[in-house]
Amino acid sequence: MRNAQPASATTLALPTVSSAPENADRCVDELKSALSVHGIALPSLRVDVPTFAGAHGRTAGLVALGNCNTETARKLIAALRGTGVTEGSALLDLELAVVPEVVPELRRALRACLGAPCADVQLCVTELVGNVIRHVGEGVRVRVRVSRSGDRTRVEVSDPDPCGLPALRHAGADDETGRGLALLDAVALRWGVEQGEAGKTVWCELAWDEPTRTT
Repeated sequence: MRNAQPASATTLALPTVSSAPENADRCVDELKSALSVHGIALPSLRVDVPTFAGAHGRTAGLVALGNCNTETARKLIAALRGTGVTEGSALLDLELAVVPEVVPELRRALRACLGAPCADVQLCVTELVGNVIRHVGEGVRVRVRVSRSGDRTRVEVSDPDPCGLPALRHAGADDETGRGLALLDAVALRWGVEQGEAGKTVWCELAWDEPTRTT
């Protein structure tokens, strides 16, 4: 009886992450941005290596989404079950370190939340965050909150500096700065500052226009 020959080992060469189509990477970036609107961050969110089954055919790239705690899971549930903007609800509520690059991201986040143009709200957020960057400093952590109350939209930007209160002034024709608060004052119904020991909150209120959501 012949001795059985040992089976030769086979090594499967699976595709690497870099072989995943670019649209999978863009999808992950967009998902991270959408989750951040709800204050949700998932460090494990990434394009994953395709499975053995997926390696046999053309794959669009697998997205690894998981390894989150129960608090994050509940936020995901609430975000997925959300049916629209209700009385007293926050449209946007997040904390972040402010640098000039975050301003366009905040504007896009607001547009995504409302599902409709919101130029006045975007202008107010841009000006208030810009004021923090200019007068408190880049990299300062702030809280940006946009909410609806009755027939008004309220914008709040909180920073850790209780001093340096914003003041409305009229910029001259040759001035390169100083027009932001004048624009905010023109579009807002009212605005003001709330001071505390740990910092201040600059807020403004605008008329609420029910957005026409796109499908």
